[in-house]
Amino acid sequence: MDHGTYSLEFLSSVERALGKLPRVVQQRVRQAIDALAHDPRPAGAKLLSGSGDERIWRLRVGDYRVLYQVHDDRLVVLVVRVAGRGNAYRQTELQRLVDVLRRRQT
Repeated sequence: MDHGTYSLEFLSSVERALGKLPRVVQQRVRQAIDALAHDPRPAGAKLLSGSGDERIWRLRVGDYRVLYQVHDDRLVVLVVRVAGRGNAYRQTELQRLVDVLRRRQT
């Protein structure tokens, strides 16, 4: 289903995390994120958890993971986390993300 081009938004923690990555990895991750504006659910993207506005999708970019939400009603992709595959799924971090996202909605 083609909705048009989505705008990309980032939690502030994502910008900091991207800045800490090696430059080559930054470029690959940014390219993958930019592509989400045209196809927010590309082949290989996986729905991790949640329902409604709390759904979190995962995109693999080499050894890194991009976690994001898709808001079709507003045509927005909200990138909520970029991390190495070993750190992307820590339960405490995922719960913190859900809490942050809930506060953003109010």
